[in-house]
Amino acid sequence: MTREDNPQEGREHEGGTAAGLLALDLNREIEMLRSEGRWQSGHTARTIAKHSNLRVVLIVMKAGGRLEKHQTNGQISVHLLNGHIRFNTAMRSAELRVGQMLTLETGIPHDVEGIIDSAFLLTIASGNSPSVL
Repeated sequence: MTREDNPQEGREHEGGTAAGLLALDLNREIEMLRSEGRWQSGHTARTIAKHSNLRVVLIVMKAGGRLEKHQTNGQISVHLLNGHIRFNTAMRSAELRVGQMLTLETGIPHDVEGIIDSAFLLTIASGNSPSVL
């Protein structure tokens, strides 16, 4: 089980899709998450898409908030929507600002800290899926 599957801090909400299509206003979703009491604990999250080999999670993090060291069972991408975060592995750290993203291979331990109040999309891809490109 990964940290994303069982967060120890914050709360993860599950979203859903209708007819295989999901369209939502990320700014509205961010505001809704920030209006919750759990936001005050450092971070909160909502799964906005969940499929057999793909999961997309919206995470809001306060300045000084942390996702402690964990690893995933799939490749991930992190796309910063607003704010400023630091993403750390044993070998390297990367600071992300608005519009920047990173990717990370499966099983690499990492942690995330909020430099200022931030929101980002975490995408977790697992398994082998056929390419459509």
